[in-house]
Amino acid sequence: MIKAILFDLDGTLLPLDTDRFFESYFRLLVPRFARLVEPRLFYQSVVESTGIMIHNLDPALTNEAVFEATFYPRVGLGPEVLKPLFMDFYRGDFRQLRQVAVETPLSRLVVQRAVEKGLEVILATNAVFPLEAIEERMRWAGIHDFPWRLITSYERMHFCKPHLHYYKEILSISNLKPGECLMVGNDLEEDVVAGKLGMKTFLVTDYLIQRGNSLRPDYTGSLSDLLSFVDALP
Repeated sequence: MIKAILFDLDGTLLPLDTDRFFESYFRLLVPRFARLVEPRLFYQSVVESTGIMIHNLDPALTNEAVFEATFYPRVGLGPEVLKPLFMDFYRGDFRQLRQVAVETPLSRLVVQRAVEKGLEVILATNAVFPLEAIEERMRWAGIHDFPWRLITSYERMHFCKPHLHYYKEILSISNLKPGECLMVGNDLEEDVVAGKLGMKTFLVTDYLIQRGNSLRPDYTGSLSDLLSFVDALP
């Protein structure tokens, strides 16, 4: 029996094209640091350090720790200089990216219905952003004020999608079994992979990401179909 629903954010509860989002993200982010770090070096360092963080499987290191250990040496400045600028960005210019997202009442209705049914809700977004940036995007989706059991930020998590370690960590933190969970997402590789642990999976197709993956979800449909699906759960 399903006790918890794990929701992806970008492209799932927050309708947007992720390629367009990241293009706009870097267009805003890089100039904020140009007086301190050469723009091409800054961009490459963020991308490469994020890649290292995504592939890290050391359970002793949070995603934040892995990113910082690789990023700051590459740009030659420490967190005491650059981290406040990152946080100022997420509290300021980052909010402009709201225009990239598509507003819909469906996301709030889906989560609200799950909560009304007594299900635990977990925001299982890939843990590559700080909590502040995730909570801002949750506000864009209209889902920030629900009783989330867990929000997977890079400060807390030790793994990223598509590694099964990421989903195992969620289960451990939340004291859940795979068979008690439904993973909802729009990415065959990153979200449907949770099915390998025994979770049920629902692939949201509005902003589908396939990458040629052969994984098969248990359920498929639009965000509107997801609302009907959740509404029919016991």
